Amino acid sequence: MEIVQVILQVILGITSLLLTLLILLHRGRGGGLSDMFGGGVTSNLGSSGVAERNLNRFTVILGIVWITSIVFLGLITKFDAGL
Repeated sequence: MEIVQVILQVILGITSLLLTLLILLHRGRGGGLSDMFGGGVTSNLGSSGVAERNLNRFTVILGIVWITSIVFLGLITKFDAGL
């Protein structure tokens, strides 16, 4: 069971970094913290509707993997402590 826990921890670490990167790549909607860090400057990177939709899909899928790995790590920790 220890190998599964290590694999889930590695997955959690990788997905955490990728999720942070993908969230920072999203285009700011205005009026938030994104304007504070140069959100008023338009860029061509997020201007495509298809690219933004794909970025949203990848972010949601990675978020689901991230939450799932947290739940499984919690369950493994809970049931290993009882043995």
